[in-house]
Amino acid sequence: MTFLADILSTVFERRYRFRSAGNVDNRPLEALIADLIGGAGEVSGVALAQQILNRYGGLDDEGKRAFFHHLAEDLSISAPKVRAALEAYEEGQSKASYRAFMEAAEPPRQELIRRLNQVPGATRLLVAMRQDLLRLGRQDDALQALDIDFRHLFASWFNRGFLVLRPISWESPAQLLEKIINYEAVHAIDSWDDLRRRLEPADRRCFAFLHPAMPDEPLIFVEVALTKGVPGSIQNLLAESRDMIDADTADTAVFYSISNCQSGLAGISFGNSLIKQVVTDLSMELPGLKTFVTLSPIPGLVRKLTADGRPFDPQDDEQMRRLAANYLLTAKREDGMPYDPVARFHLGNGAVVHRVHARADVSKKGLEQSAGVMVNYLYDPAKVAQNHERFVSTRNIAASPEIRSLSAAAEEALTS
Repeated sequence: MTFLADILSTVFERRYRFRSAGNVDNRPLEALIADLIGGAGEVSGVALAQQILNRYGGLDDEGKRAFFHHLAEDLSISAPKVRAALEAYEEGQSKASYRAFMEAAEPPRQELIRRLNQVPGATRLLVAMRQDLLRLGRQDDALQALDIDFRHLFASWFNRGFLVLRPISWESPAQLLEKIINYEAVHAIDSWDDLRRRLEPADRRCFAFLHPAMPDEPLIFVEVALTKGVPGSIQNLLAESRDMIDADTADTAVFYSISNCQSGLAGISFGNSLIKQVVTDLSMELPGLKTFVTLSPIPGLVRKLTADGRPFDPQDDEQMRRLAANYLLTAKREDGMPYDPVARFHLGNGAVVHRVHARADVSKKGLEQSAGVMVNYLYDPAKVAQNHERFVSTRNIAASPEIRSLSAAAEEALTS
């Protein structure tokens, strides 16, 4: 089925490229956009969409910013039309009045993005387009409003139902393995030998989410170590000289690196679904696994301690564990969410702050970000949903008694 789909996709792609290649339209980009939104012909529309994407790809940042402002300002909703449609709907709630309101409430730029996506391979280009939008629109309210439309559409296009969970092994295509190296965002992969040590042994796993429209581009991936007991050092976990174990003897699965790969999909959540699916799959493959934890960095720790003027000594293990526990439980943003981005991710997924370890990451990055401290977030399948609901509704942070005790000790030391 996949082979047949690839053949058909190639045939159609060549057909559309042939139609568009010989009929270059040199009119302003705004005119091409207007024709694409207003046109009805599928084949001509695909050729026109291809030309718009080609033209966009050749723009510099100034041209891209102008393109985005055209979408943001000229292809937005019409407030008078929305008000009139809403009034008509309030007067008589019918199929026709509801359709009219929905059409008025949806900006034309959403339809433009949908029609651009008709081009074979366009999904990847639109993800890259949003990456440009996020980069160029950081201080621009109009462009940030436009991003809401991209994000709305991407949330549907990259729904969990469309994603494919794929095991990544040393036997995977070299092109995909190279991207795993390049996209690794937590613990850098220094060489192909380093990658091999993370993929080939029987006590190592890697899983990635892919999308049918971007089959050779991982969206997010997680690296897993199968261990006996909960580890407290990333260097030991990844050591070249470590003792490997048989997967069947492991009792713990450690998610030690989770990397989002596509900047243009920022804000589209995959991590929760990825972890849940991997827990399910590993539990079926290896019934002996009883514990599912992360070994995570604490990237905001040093920055927050420094900002608060709290002295710390990276060589004092007990002090660093207390400070880290207290930071994870009490350092909050104005909206009540944890200050630490990794904590927000895992707690939002229903995990528990389980243990903290001093001198757990003695790399340059680990020492600079967290004075070497790392944390285990525990995923208990029986409590994940409950923890998630409490965190979302009340900002309640689920934590082990050990973590709460360490945090209390840090508070006591601060006030004494």
